[in-house]
Amino acid sequence: MTLLILGVALWWAAHFFKRVAPDARARMGEAGKGAVALALVVSIGLMYWGYGQADGPVWWGRTPALVGINNLLMVLAVYFYAVSGSKTWLARKVRHPQLTGFKLWAVAHLLVNGDLPSFVLFGGLLAWAVAEVIVLNRAQPEWVRPAPRPVAKEFVAIGATVVVTLVVMLIHNWLGVQPWG
Repeated sequence: MTLLILGVALWWAAHFFKRVAPDARARMGEAGKGAVALALVVSIGLMYWGYGQADGPVWWGRTPALVGINNLLMVLAVYFYAVSGSKTWLARKVRHPQLTGFKLWAVAHLLVNGDLPSFVLFGGLLAWAVAEVIVLNRAQPEWVRPAPRPVAKEFVAIGATVVVTLVVMLIHNWLGVQPWG
């Protein structure tokens, strides 16, 4: 469990470094981007290995209904990521579409993983995403909505959602986690 907690803590620290220590981050210049990226890669590795080794009480497990809800939320989460990049109509309605997608991802995984390691991993990352939105909104209280984009961008976002969702499901299956109900 220690590796998992360290991974989640490093994820938080890497993301908030710029906000907590702006002068130190500014002194690092371009090298700071690499340092933050490296910290994030290490945090993901720690979370992956820590989650695989962690053990704890189980309060609920997967059911066909929860798996179905999880899969629908995951499609929606991937769509939020896609609209973030293509600035579709949804990106004009939701201030932080990528973080919204991340929160949906965390909630979806908590639905089908009712054990302590999952609460640490997905709950910890959900708490980070909520805190990140609060910090971003306080730093920039005014939001300028993106300009309208052509309708073709909607189809690009939908197509990207389908492809990425299938790839993610295949990767889960390859790793031994059955994502289908």
